[in-house]
Amino acid sequence: MEDEKIIELYWQRDEEALRQTNQKYGSFCYCIAHNILKNEEDSKECVNDTWFKTWTVIPPKRPEFFQAFLGKITRNLSLDRYRRSRASKRGGGCMDVIYEELEECIADFGSEDTRTDTIVITDAVSQFLAGISRDARVIFVRRYWYADSIGQIAEHYGMSESKVKSSLMRSRNKLKAFLEKEGIIV
Repeated sequence: MEDEKIIELYWQRDEEALRQTNQKYGSFCYCIAHNILKNEEDSKECVNDTWFKTWTVIPPKRPEFFQAFLGKITRNLSLDRYRRSRASKRGGGCMDVIYEELEECIADFGSEDTRTDTIVITDAVSQFLAGISRDARVIFVRRYWYADSIGQIAEHYGMSESKVKSSLMRSRNKLKAFLEKEGIIV
């Protein structure tokens, strides 16, 4: 079913919207959640929470890009769950590694100070991503948005892990320089 028809079902408050959304985007959202949480049960719960959140925000919202809209909700819910679980079990995880990598570009990534500047940083990163090559952008987004492992990215795009790591390092260095040029403290 086309996205516009699914969104129209939400506007009509027809529960078929949830079934169609799950059928079309369930595995996409599960993949995002599982990449962050690394737990099947928590990932499934986040996907279900995504459907509930979607039901509560449509209407009044009418998303322009439905898949991205669902992906963002899933990612945010998964990150919230990840943070809650790490608050009680201080330990290493894939998101800790990703945050450490990004700290090279953005000082104290994830701290309260940088959260207040989220909009400015988000706009700057979007502008940066628009200016780099498609391959570098895809690798960067797969790692830092979808939380794919280096191995997953390498396998999916048919390249070596060292090439993925090099691409990420170059992109982080370019991002750091770009943010400094924009006057964003790094």
